[in-house]
Amino acid sequence: MGDRCSILYIHGMGGGGDSRIPSILSEYLDGVVVRTYSFDPAESVRQIDGWVEELKPSLIIGESLGSLNAIRIKGLPHILISPSLNAPLYLGYLAFLTKIPGMTALLDLIYRPKEGDRQPLHFTYGVMRRYLPLRKEALDNSIAAGSKDYFFSFFGTGDHYRRSGIVSVRTYRKYFGGTYCIYPGTHFMEEEFIISMLIPKIREVLGR
Repeated sequence: MGDRCSILYIHGMGGGGDSRIPSILSEYLDGVVVRTYSFDPAESVRQIDGWVEELKPSLIIGESLGSLNAIRIKGLPHILISPSLNAPLYLGYLAFLTKIPGMTALLDLIYRPKEGDRQPLHFTYGVMRRYLPLRKEALDNSIAAGSKDYFFSFFGTGDHYRRSGIVSVRTYRKYFGGTYCIYPGTHFMEEEFIISMLIPKIREVLGR
């Protein structure tokens, strides 16, 4: 403890205020803030913009699908954990499936979050389609698009989402160059890597 800082942590899909990674970070760092936001990009953009204005963080961390909401925030350094840059393509282009009777209810059941302070998931056509403009807005703040913000990402060798392309190192390199490292873990960064890799990177960035 004892590191005075303001870190806004943007959780991944189905995460929330009691997500594991920010909970571990809070054991070692002061000033880590994570709040549960809407799955609907139209609402999440408004919520997160309000939190940035309120908290005036020194650093923003985005996890998985939440990385898109983190990247779009301009003027802050960004650390990303398994950024799912291609997940919005899957959500947006497969939104037509929700037109099948019962499909929304089935998706809501399959991807139902754990109990607790977690993001409610509701897979409607409109919500899924709105992930396409969210991705565009985020990538408009990429290094390839001319952003001067700082970006650094972590990817796991055993991340099963990399096989599907939902998490893609190649896509990340296209927009952000070689600003990443790969750890020998999963999509859900294990505690040993949070302590040995993520926390030192946070301290490094905050000390820049």
